[in-house]
Amino acid sequence: MNELETLKDKFAKTSDKNKIALIDEIVEKGEENYQFLRDFLLSNTEEVSPLKGKIYQVLKHSNHPENETFLNQHFPQGIVQLSSEKNIDYSELQELLIAKKYQEADSLTRVKLCELAGETAIRRKWVYFTEVEKFPETDLLTIDTLWQTYSEGKFGYQIQRQLWLSLGKDYTQLWTKLKWKSGNKWTKYPQEFIWDLSAPIGHLPLSNQLRGVRVMDALLSHPAWQK
Repeated sequence: MNELETLKDKFAKTSDKNKIALIDEIVEKGEENYQFLRDFLLSNTEEVSPLKGKIYQVLKHSNHPENETFLNQHFPQGIVQLSSEKNIDYSELQELLIAKKYQEADSLTRVKLCELAGETAIRRKWVYFTEVEKFPETDLLTIDTLWQTYSEGKFGYQIQRQLWLSLGKDYTQLWTKLKWKSGNKWTKYPQEFIWDLSAPIGHLPLSNQLRGVRVMDALLSHPAWQK
């Protein structure tokens, strides 16, 4: 078994988290290995995961004609189905996250939350916690799936929720864990936030804590995450 075959065998037997770490290594062994990734992406197209998101991003950014043709044929918009109960268009959010433009995606996410809340929230440019409680589960799951899928599983509301629960719902500890606060000092927007995958788990998307925790509490307590 040659080095590449050994790598593929390791890929087949390891966890999704470890598979993500192996993808770049597989590609470095030669362009012929793109076929291996394309085949994997087509296996069970109903399943969406950070692993498949990573593979999609690698193929999308490869500047390889075969990959471009393949993605245009099978996944013209991306791999996440953009479901919405309010007919909200999440295609631009998907494009930004595929491109790893996390700062722009973060800003657009807040815009989409305002769209979910309605015209009054759109005009004021932020949401009340009582509006968050009424968000459709479908839409919140779409937004969260987009963030998780195209961040190697590092970002998203459910990731933040898991941290929050692990800390006994202690927001003071959560802000520190997310690096939204250091001691008594709030992280300054945008220059002190980290807009790439070197950020801590759950660092994005952001939520404005200067108005208190009620919006964040409504997001992390939403029934969508019980699914």
